[in-house]
This record gives sequence, structure tokens and C-alpha cells, in this order.
Amino acid sequence: MRYISFLRPDGTASWGRLHGATVIDLGAQAADLKSAIAAGLPHADGPELDLAAVTLLPVIPNPGKILCVGLNYATHVAETGREQKEHPAIFHRWADSLVADQGALVHPPETARFDYEGELALVIGKPGRRIAPADAWDHIAGYAPFNDGSIRDWQRHNLQFTPGKTWPGTGGFGPALVTPDEVPDLAEQRVQTRVNGQLVQDQPVSDMIWDIPTIIAYCSTFTELAPGDVIATGTPGGVGDKRQPPLYLQPGDTVTVSVGSIGTLTNPVIAEI
Repeated sequence: MRYISFLRPDGTASWGRLHGATVIDLGAQAADLKSAIAAGLPHADGPELDLAAVTLLPVIPNPGKILCVGLNYATHVAETGREQKEHPAIFHRWADSLVADQGALVHPPETARFDYEGELALVIGKPGRRIAPADAWDHIAGYAPFNDGSIRDWQRHNLQFTPGKTWPGTGGFGPALVTPDEVPDLAEQRVQTRVNGQLVQDQPVSDMIWDIPTIIAYCSTFTELAPGDVIATGTPGGVGDKRQPPLYLQPGDTVTVSVGSIGTLTNPVIAEI
């Protein structure tokens, strides 16, 4: 199944199930997709809307947590010149830093080093603390493409990543939550990023240094994971900041992040007004 969060034509927020170019509006079943995940994603029917008539929202517009894994592909570790550590690097984003599929990424005036990071994101479906790796798959509601847009100069003001990672409107998340049964070959899905059609990142999920069960076990040790929490699992090598010459995003650019059959996230870049 594929689920989206969206605005109806009258501007009210809802969520629903995708069926081709049709949205089954399930807003009467739960307040939002996060609540629906906590309730086990009810399979009821509802009114049908044309997908073209709704405005997409980030897959989970109101996550309690957005945890991001840094340096999780060896190619990215190598291009940054960093030392491989024993444990994952974890930082966070805030919900207002994300836009939906087709939403505009906002280039702040304070930087000339706005970068892309294509990733696979997972959404937690079942709560848990100290989740064993063997049980981790049971805690996943689904997957979606993610763009961990980064303001590189602010990211490096000090040792912590946060100032460069959570500017409003700088990351993408969408288009849909794809349930695990739709992706039996997850490890074979390729994370691919394109800027204006140019392929700049391309690696399979299987190349992660820390796999998904390890990430969930690690994160759930220091915090309780709840339905609707988002974990972005890291970006492959090929980020714009490390290319020669560097490839930073500019107003007028278009970035796409594809994760195999899970889907493609497309975002134009605009200047902050």
C-alpha cells in the first residue's frame, strides 16, 4: 500500500491511500497519517479524489522525531575525509525543515553552499525502546525517499551538524509512505539523486555501513521510538560539496531523489523571499 498526507481542494488537511491516480480520502478514520499508523493503518474506504486535485504534504507532516544518520555509506565517509567511527553519527531535523514532493526547496540568502543528500527514510510503525535488531523490521510502517538538504557552511560552524541541517524548507520528504510488503527486495533498491537531470548519486541500500536493524536498535536505545517517527538512513557519496568543482543548488534547479520502486521525490529550488 501507498499512503500520502495532503491538503484537500478546500485546503483542509487529510491523509489517504493511493490507488493509481486516485486518492482514497481516509481522513474520517484518523486525524492524520501519524495517528493512523499508531492505530494500525485502518483499511476502510472513503471518498475518492483525483490525485491531481490535492496538494501533497510531507509524508508525515508532524513527526515527533526526525533522526538522521550521518556518514552511513563508505563512499561518503571517504569523500569527507572523516574517520570511520565505531557507532553511527546521529543528528536531527525539525518538521518545518521539510517540504513535500513537488514542493519548493528554499535557498536561504545566508549561504552559497546549499547541498543535496538523497536518502532512504523509514517511518516507525510500532513503538519501542531497546529494540533488538532481530525485531527491528516489525517496527517499520514503511519507506519514502528523503532529501537531507544541507547548508554546508553553517553545518561546519562547530562540531555539531544541527545549524546546517534544519533550516525551514530545505529538505524533501515524499511522495508516499510505501509499506514493507511492497518492497521485498529493499537491499537492492538504489538511492539515486539527480540535479537538473544529471545523475550525481547512485548506490544500493545494501551498501549502508550500519544496516536498518542496527540503526533502529541503536536509536531506540537512547530514545523511545514512536509511531510516525522518521529515520533518514544516510546518503551515498557524490554530494555537491565534495565534487570538483562543487555542485551547489541554485534557485531554478530541480532535484530528484529516487529509491527504486519506492518512488521519486522531485523538488524545484527557489530563493527565500
